[in-house]
Amino acid sequence: MKADPAVQRRLLDLAAVDAELARVTHRRRTLPEIAEIAEAEQQVRAKQDALVAVETTLTDLDRDVKRQETEIDQVRARGERDRKLMQSGSVGAKQLTELEHELATIQRRQGILEDDLLELMERREAMEADANFARVELDKATEKLEDAKRRRDAALADLESTETKRTAERSTMARGFPDDLLKVYDRQREQRGIGAAAFQSRRCGACRIELDSGAVSKLKEAAADEVVRCEECGAILVRIGEPRA
Repeated sequence: MKADPAVQRRLLDLAAVDAELARVTHRRRTLPEIAEIAEAEQQVRAKQDALVAVETTLTDLDRDVKRQETEIDQVRARGERDRKLMQSGSVGAKQLTELEHELATIQRRQGILEDDLLELMERREAMEADANFARVELDKATEKLEDAKRRRDAALADLESTETKRTAERSTMARGFPDDLLKVYDRQREQRGIGAAAFQSRRCGACRIELDSGAVSKLKEAAADEVVRCEECGAILVRIGEPRA
């Protein structure tokens, strides 16, 4: 295959654009923000689980407090009823004695219940503090996640802009090459990543391998308009200077 040396040199410009497009594709897949987001999402889920656990315990304590308060109210009401009955003077001595014993029992029971309620209230206060802490931690984790997403979106927007610009540039450049040369270039690029590279100082710019003397001699003997390729990687070699044996 033959192509004007100037046309072959323009392949290097096309290769540079393709290399930038490849870097855009690679960077899009490997943005550090992607891993940061995954970790932040895991942290948010963990903080959410922690908050749910604390709030569940807090709900249970609220239920226990309400039940305890109800029982205390019932005991107080019974004690108040017994006191009124004792003060009414309508009961006999035996019943009065029984009421005194019952009232003493009720008072002891009320004391135990109130102590238990106090303990529940203290536990609830501590759990409320834990819940507030868990909410703050969740807010921090959520903000960190949103910040990473904003930075990812900004980076992706920059990459999208670069890709759009370079894709349009490539489309314009590609129209300046013969179809057969462009097909060879594109096929090589799809297979090996680089379609064309400069040949300088016995070295292929694509695979970076230094060619042996035989390969260099063939390049020297090839006409300037002959399209030559690297024997190692297959890339089109653009001779931008005289190869030396």
